[in-house]
Amino acid sequence: MPFSDYKTALVTGASTGIGAAIVERFCREGLEVHALARNVDRLNELAARTGCIAHAIDVCDLDAVTTLTQQVPFDIVVNNAGVSRKGSILDAGVEDIDVQVEVNLQAVLHLVRLTMPGMVARDRGHIVNISSIVAIYNFNGNSIYHATKAGIHALSRQLRVDATGKRVRVTEICPGRVATDIFGHVHGDIEEARKKFIDGFELPQPSDIADAIAFAIAAPLAVNISNMEILPTLQVPGGLTTIKREPSATTCSSAATCMARHSAFSAWDALVRPLRGAVHSASACASSITTARDSRLKWKRAATRAMSTRKHCCVSRII
Repeated sequence: MPFSDYKTALVTGASTGIGAAIVERFCREGLEVHALARNVDRLNELAARTGCIAHAIDVCDLDAVTTLTQQVPFDIVVNNAGVSRKGSILDAGVEDIDVQVEVNLQAVLHLVRLTMPGMVARDRGHIVNISSIVAIYNFNGNSIYHATKAGIHALSRQLRVDATGKRVRVTEICPGRVATDIFGHVHGDIEEARKKFIDGFELPQPSDIADAIAFAIAAPLAVNISNMEILPTLQVPGGLTTIKREPSATTCSSAATCMARHSAFSAWDALVRPLRGAVHSASACASSITTARDSRLKWKRAATRAMSTRKHCCVSRII
């Protein structure tokens, strides 16, 4: 479905970075673009540069967002607004959780709830959710951000089910590191974050993300591009990390401990071996099983004692 089949678009988080680049690209395609963000000055500058219609609205202001969606039947909605906080769940505060859930997930759910029924009724529309590679891959920190973006990943797939039989398309964009100021907003120092995360790295630009979205929207009507992972060529997500702990007073790696552990397993094997083909009568079977059960409990206690001193091993279950 080419851009000419659409008339209106809404982009959240539109004042800077990826959002502003999407607005610029959509305006070049001839759409009536509504740019939503909180920063009035940057929105006005964007409107003067592109001709977009600026809305100085917090994406979490449900009344204002509801009014806007009632006034304009949007053909394209880009859920781009998002926030992140540094740190893991171990040091997160109440506000850290609330604001990320509210902006990254709850606001998206409400905006889709307000706009998708009209798309379904018109048999025309495209929802673009800006997610992240953290929706798919795990790495240290940003636990709440991971969780909210994973929610967007699941939502994007579910929306395709909700729109079954209608020409309403859904695309999830999962960027890796992009040359934007998001790192500065997370760490509180834009210049320092730019030096640490941006300068010297070969990174996609916000315009690259906008071009990828334009490609998905301009695809033929019979084509739904469901998901794109867009990463720097030199960024590799995932990976297998194994921590090597240095020996300490609480870590015992003595030969005696190893011997105790292996002796326990050998004792268990010696108990079980005679039972494997030895059921000649019911009474003999019951007696053997009782003996084995009692010995097995002794083995479990011995094995647990031996394994508990080896901190680099994780025994999930002893059956």
